[in-house]
Amino acid sequence: MLDQMTLYPIADDVLFAPGGKVVIRTYGVAPAGAGGSSGSVSYRTWVTGVRDQPRYWHWGHFEDAASGHRRVLEWLTGRGPQPAESLC
Repeated sequence: MLDQMTLYPIADDVLFAPGGKVVIRTYGVAPAGAGGSSGSVSYRTWVTGVRDQPRYWHWGHFEDAASGHRRVLEWLTGRGPQPAESLC
């Protein structure tokens, strides 16, 4: 499935916690060959390494994805509330 998608990295962060490593990645995702044409890119934030917590958010626009990534990072470090599951 990933071979049929193009990923456009926006932000990557790694946190080290007593329970292990937490990775936060935000990407633009488009069907392979779409080239980012209007409306074909969706934005996602994935969090790995956190148990029993939401691990996935989707965003409507690049700006939402960039600020959403920061909000997820703030939530994981205890500096902000948990972001809504979807901000499209």
